[in-house]
Amino acid sequence: MERLAQRLGRDLAAEDISVVAIGGAHAVGNFLRRVGPRGLGLEVAGLCDAREEAHFQRALESAGMGSDLTREDMERLGFYTCVEDLEDELIRCLGVAAVERVLAAERDLAPFRKFQSQPAQLGRPIDAQLRRFMGTRAGRKAKYARVLVDALDVSRLPRPLAGVLGHLRVGGP
Repeated sequence: MERLAQRLGRDLAAEDISVVAIGGAHAVGNFLRRVGPRGLGLEVAGLCDAREEAHFQRALESAGMGSDLTREDMERLGFYTCVEDLEDELIRCLGVAAVERVLAAERDLAPFRKFQSQPAQLGRPIDAQLRRFMGTRAGRKAKYARVLVDALDVSRLPRPLAGVLGHLRVGGP
């Protein structure tokens, strides 16, 4: 989020916006209770993976941010769901060929090709292989989040990322 904001000419620190890693989806409830409306009362927003959406819904409800929340309700609160996950959003936005060019620039194309030849990867769609490859080594997801954001055409952002940054602007939503 910080790198994308920077690419869009925004200075989140100057806007008094902090990007906080909460330690995984299962930490969201605790985080919201501490900083949300019943805690510090701070404006919050975020991303979740599709498989974690129900967990986020319950956490938002438990934190006093609504009840029987739909995806649209969550978005009004500033919480956007990635179709699969952040990597999927970036891969779909860029396209496989562009992601492979990024892998080549990062000297990871040969290791990716080797990874593709593993029995568990044979027959899987290439976008699924790319997503899995990015999670196979510590730090690789964070690295590729940055370099794929750098490769994005900022006029065509993944909807969840654009949504969170749109929600977090001076003066609120």
